[in-house]
Order: sequence, then structure tokens, then C-alpha cells
Amino acid sequence: MWIGSIKLDNNVFLAPMAGITDRPFRVLCRQQGCGLTYTEMISAKGLHYLNKRTENLLYTQPEDGPVAVQIFGSDPGLMAEVASWLCENGADIIDINMGCPTPKIVKNGDGCALMRKPELVGEIVKRVSTAIRVPLTVKIRKGWDQNTVNAPLISRIAQENGAAAVAVHGRTREQFYSGTADWDIIGHIKKGLSIPVIGNGDIFAPEDASAMLQKTGCDAVMIGRGARGNPWIFSATLKLVNEGIKVRGPDVREILAMVKRHTDLCIEQKGEGIAIKEMRKHVGWYLKGFRNAVSLKREVNGAQTRDELFGLLEAYQEELEGHP
Repeated sequence: MWIGSIKLDNNVFLAPMAGITDRPFRVLCRQQGCGLTYTEMISAKGLHYLNKRTENLLYTQPEDGPVAVQIFGSDPGLMAEVASWLCENGADIIDINMGCPTPKIVKNGDGCALMRKPELVGEIVKRVSTAIRVPLTVKIRKGWDQNTVNAPLISRIAQENGAAAVAVHGRTREQFYSGTADWDIIGHIKKGLSIPVIGNGDIFAPEDASAMLQKTGCDAVMIGRGARGNPWIFSATLKLVNEGIKVRGPDVREILAMVKRHTDLCIEQKGEGIAIKEMRKHVGWYLKGFRNAVSLKREVNGAQTRDELFGLLEAYQEELEGHP
């Protein structure tokens, strides 16, 4: 499929997730067939002031593409300035976050708070789209709360002001990640737009992605929490959607090999100390549901080095294989 001038291999995408979709994880998902990855959400102000942590979130390599850089903010001029700089520095797609529900983001008028100001949404999208030469996309939610469901309006404003695609999470800000995502709103928006619509929310298995595509008619699906500890969800989803074939999940040997690969990519980018700390949460996701995984996670939380972590993983593998 196409988003503006960018041709993508397929229509199964990785959602931007703070603290998760760094370059190591994006690389693993791309290797499993993911059609488009997104950076973690990046502050436009942080980029403007060249905050070091913000710069680190941008780290990519040429072979990683296509990568969409997601920015957040509420100052149209600043957003346009930063987007232009990102475009000149290799971003394939610019994405504006208008869906983040976290208090520290919305209290500043950013993220999902923008959906309460349709005129400002139009101004931001117009200023950014005219400042860049790559496609602009916008990620929104169903609305602020159940009494202000305005995703159809916001998506039309985005299209009219130059957005090349819109991603819709079928929950309100008030819901955060609770309850059930409303896929009907995604289908409704799809019928009213001429640009691609990307569906997001409650995709935890290939069957969910297939069902969303069929139910809503959306052009692409965006997988978020369902990809944590499971980059294989992309290859499995593509196999099901394109060929109707269900594939088995990875066994513990494959999973632990992926954990090691993930760890080495993290070390390569961030250094051993930071990488080992960051991998603690990932180990929990990779091994969720396996026997004695909780005990392993407690031990992993005490690991300080690559050798310590790998030693724990190898001992765990031997334990499981010795007691099928």
C-alpha cells in the first residue's frame, strides 16, 4: 500500500509506544515483516532545544526504513519547524500524536487534548504538511470521552489540511486502555475519507487483525500492546491475512534466542548498563504465561551484565526442556 509518496511492503504496522518502540525493537519487528514502524513519541519542544534524550529517540539506520517519526506538541509554528528539520534529516513519514492519554501530556494541551480544539488541529496539520516534503499522518482516538466522540470530525479536518493518512484508536481518552476498542468508529471514518485509514486497538493476535480489516474496511492495522514480547505477530498476521494460513507460535528456544538478539541490539545502541535494565520489562513480556516465568523475572531484575542475563536465560531454558 501507499501513504502519500511512500510505498510500503504491506499493511500491518507497529504502533508507536513510549519506552518500547526504540530502534532495537523496531528492527526485530521489521525482520518479521512489519510494513511500517514508528518511533517513540518525541517532544517537538525537546527537539527544538536539542534535548539529548530526545535525540536518542530518533536513532535509526538507513536499512531500518520506512520509519515514521512521531512528534507531539501544540504550537503550530514549532511543530512545522521541527517537522521540516526531521524531514531534512531522513524521516520517511512525519506523524503527529493527537491520541496520547497520559496526564503529563494532556495537561500541557498536547496529545489527545488537541482533539478538544478542532481549529487548532487544522492549523497544526496545515502548517506541518506545507513545511515538509514527506507524507504527514495523524494518530487520534475516538474522542476525549463518550460525550465528545469527534474522531470523524478530526479525521476530516486532518484530511482537508494535508494529512496523507489517519490512524484511529477506537477508545476515548477517558478509557485510556480499559474496556473494549470501538471498531465501528474506525469503519465509519473509513467510509468518510479518501486517504488511508489505519485501525488500532485490541489487536492481540493475527485473528484480531484479520477481523478488524474485514469489519472496518480499514486500509491497514496498527499493532501496539499485542507486539510486546511478540515480534512474531507480524509474520503470523501477514500469513493469515494474505494466505489464510495459521502458523504456530514460537517455542521457548526461539523466544529466548529473540531475547538475546534484542539484548545485543540494545547494548549496541545504548551500552550494557542501560540495555540490561531496559530488557527486564521485555523479558517479562516475552515469557508471559510460561512456567516459572515470574521467578525468572525476579532473578532477571537483579542482573547487571549481559553474561548474567544470558546465564539466567540459558538455565531457564534447560529447566523447561528438562521438564516438558
